[in-house]
Amino acid sequence: MRQLNPLRLLLVLTSVAILVGAVAWGTYRISQQMGLSELQATGRHRLDLYATSLEREIGKYAYFPATLGLERDVLDLLAQPDNSRLAGTLNSYLERLNERAGTLAIYILDRRGKVLASSNWRRGDSFVGEDLSFREYFRDAMENGNGRLFGIGTTRSEPGYYLSSALADQDKVLGVAVVKVSLEQLEKSWTTVEAPVLVADENGVVILSSVQDWKFTTLRPLDESTRNLFDRTQQYNRRALQPLGVTELSLLDFGARVVRLNHEQQETVTAYPVAGKFLWQSLPMPGTPWTLTVFSHIDPVESMSRIRAAVAGITAILLYILAAMFLQRRRHLRDRLAAREALQKAYDELERKVEERTADLSAANRQLQDEVAERTRAERTLRAAQDELIQAGKLAVIGQLSAGIVHELNQPLAALRTLSGNATRFLERGDEATARANLERIGQLVDRMGQITGQLKAFARKSTGEAQPVDLRTVVSNAVALLDQRLRAAGATVNTHLPELPAMALCDPNRIEQVVVNLVGNAIDAVAGQEQCKIEIGMETDDSAIALHVRDHGPGLSDEARRRLFEPFFTTKEAGHGLGLGLAISAGIVNDFGGTLTGANHPEGGAIFTLELPLDRTPAAHESQGTHH
Repeated sequence: MRQLNPLRLLLVLTSVAILVGAVAWGTYRISQQMGLSELQATGRHRLDLYATSLEREIGKYAYFPATLGLERDVLDLLAQPDNSRLAGTLNSYLERLNERAGTLAIYILDRRGKVLASSNWRRGDSFVGEDLSFREYFRDAMENGNGRLFGIGTTRSEPGYYLSSALADQDKVLGVAVVKVSLEQLEKSWTTVEAPVLVADENGVVILSSVQDWKFTTLRPLDESTRNLFDRTQQYNRRALQPLGVTELSLLDFGARVVRLNHEQQETVTAYPVAGKFLWQSLPMPGTPWTLTVFSHIDPVESMSRIRAAVAGITAILLYILAAMFLQRRRHLRDRLAAREALQKAYDELERKVEERTADLSAANRQLQDEVAERTRAERTLRAAQDELIQAGKLAVIGQLSAGIVHELNQPLAALRTLSGNATRFLERGDEATARANLERIGQLVDRMGQITGQLKAFARKSTGEAQPVDLRTVVSNAVALLDQRLRAAGATVNTHLPELPAMALCDPNRIEQVVVNLVGNAIDAVAGQEQCKIEIGMETDDSAIALHVRDHGPGLSDEARRRLFEPFFTTKEAGHGLGLGLAISAGIVNDFGGTLTGANHPEGGAIFTLELPLDRTPAAHESQGTHH
């Protein structure tokens, strides 16, 4: 077998590395472009849906102010502003109309901007008698017939959308009718979407958003003159209007942009990331100076591109190994043929010499002895050639074994190619969950095929999310059984102190089981490698709530961990062993059911997490709990 000299070996390895790098990089770029294109299509669809819902919400009240001009009492009061009896009647009418319409306020202003009647006339912060001539919606209605403005009320600091219309009698403008509506319900519906969305007004101020911390921030810096104008008009009631922190990274087709959000002071827990790299897509709202913007997180596209690049690189390496083994096998066959030719040549030469010696039998004894000696040498040559033939046979056997090795490598290679192809098709269908499962199986093949237990599948089943009476003792038992394998692997024991009677809480059993599994799993990680691999689970109740305690005997929580305990993507584990989303998601689940989740260090060492949920106060639950307090 020929050996490569060091320089040639270095050149071969360098060429292979360059080829694999080029394949991986090309795959990464192509996958990234495809992912961004799909993300853009999804973003445009989301923009259309959000725009339709916003237009529908505003359209319900678009013609409301103008219809007040059809009421004779309204026109009579504008003509006789000092008529207190008429003002009282109109106040009551506007109050009833406001309650039925579900608006925030309805009020009538005269030509000078003074409020003559209002739906909130009974409250201490009534608009009646106020001078609102400085409001832009009043000036627009007087000049153009209609006005639209999103602003914050100067009385109660309540944000809302103001719609105004001029009221005229016989082509003479007598005053202005204003309806203030709330878009809070629409905004709440946006909190359940898959990506952050916001609406900015003509000043670049965020007036609606699925992320509460983004409201009343700005998409662009405001100069001093603009801020002074806002102070005079009190449109935003002197809010600070800090920048959102958007940095543009690159510009794509159709006006889309790749941006980075640096809004780090996040207080509200959300189901999606609100910082990092996003795809920015905007759409102007017809009939308003507003702009609707959706932010699609790019990290899944980047992760998918890196995985595909890694698979492509591994595939290129395996193909190179197969090609090298094929060439080696051909080289072995050539060597075998060369050995056979040498043996045949030696045999032919021996036959020729034997014939020559046999034809000269009558020669002298010396010649005969020489012939015998020559024949002996020839026999040695024959034996040497036979030895070479045996060695060639050994090389052939090695070639057969290499064929078996190729067969063994083809199986995982075929599985990798099949799964990666399936993942691409599922992504084209939009079935991200199935694609993610295929990619996880690719990782499991590289790590020699880990096992997925049936208990995990049952644990991952979908749930309705509706609150119902749940016995927390059963939830704890299920969670401990689910983590039995991890407990045995870590050598940890669980001591439970649960009541004998049912402990019924109002929650969703599957989601609360997910929270308890996360808490016990974190406890297992904390006690791993400790002298006391012990975990304690206790429970106590009072008249209104049930508290579940999970304590470990680990090193406890550091100061930084306690400060950032429920912050998304914060983790104390090593890279590759967690994303830091477990406690943040658990806190959101508990909050949905009116409970709390807290963590602290136990006075006797280790960490303790307390899950508190509302007690089920139905008669049946109350009877079953009895004296268990």
